[in-house]
Amino acid sequence: MQNPLFIALDFNHRGKRRQFLEHFQDEQIDVKVGMELFYREGVKVIEELKDAGHEIFLDLKLHDIPNTVNRTMRVLAEMEISMVNVHAAGGQVMMEAAIEGLEAGTRPGKERPKLIAVTQLTSTNEEMLKQQLHIEGSLESVVCSYAQLAKEAGLDGVVCSAKEVPLIQKGCGADFLTVTPGIRRHTDHHGDQIRVVTPAEARALGSWGIVVGRSLTTVNDPLHVYKEMNADWKGVALR
Repeated sequence: MQNPLFIALDFNHRGKRRQFLEHFQDEQIDVKVGMELFYREGVKVIEELKDAGHEIFLDLKLHDIPNTVNRTMRVLAEMEISMVNVHAAGGQVMMEAAIEGLEAGTRPGKERPKLIAVTQLTSTNEEMLKQQLHIEGSLESVVCSYAQLAKEAGLDGVVCSAKEVPLIQKGCGADFLTVTPGIRRHTDHHGDQIRVVTPAEARALGSWGIVVGRSLTTVNDPLHVYKEMNADWKGVALR
């Protein structure tokens, strides 16, 4: 994967998911399978998407005791997905257990799935951080601290807002992956996302990959919008 645009397949019904993907029959795309879809369809949806030639980011945000996360990652590695994630708030030992589990579960001759950590959700703001999560420090400092912890644990990168990418790259290096959700066109509603940018803004800020959901899954012509947003993301003219 090189600068992927992951389409978030946030559907709770197999028929809706398949109907949406009919628009992309001639495209090999990068997709994100989140909890809603995975809990509904299970491993079968992973197999179906792989058979169609799509790269898969399995977004389950594991956050549990190290042993449980380690054993779960062994299972997920067997699916031969491209990327999976954990919550950085689980701590360094948990993240180290996650990467150990992925390595142990990866079949010989196969590439280990990339492992990234969620720093803070893009729906989180400063007030929530302090009053509800009881975390001191600015949102940016917390995100950077979690990113540094993830790097020390041996992870490949983090999930973060594009607005935090420059600071993370400064502390963790340009090779540390930054996957940024909260991507919208200028004309789109933000919904429950707070730290939102356009694809071009994410590129300018240095994001490695972006995740696009409702901007694609709620429109009448998702293929056209995908090509438009992907061109914006890659900095090329729309064909």
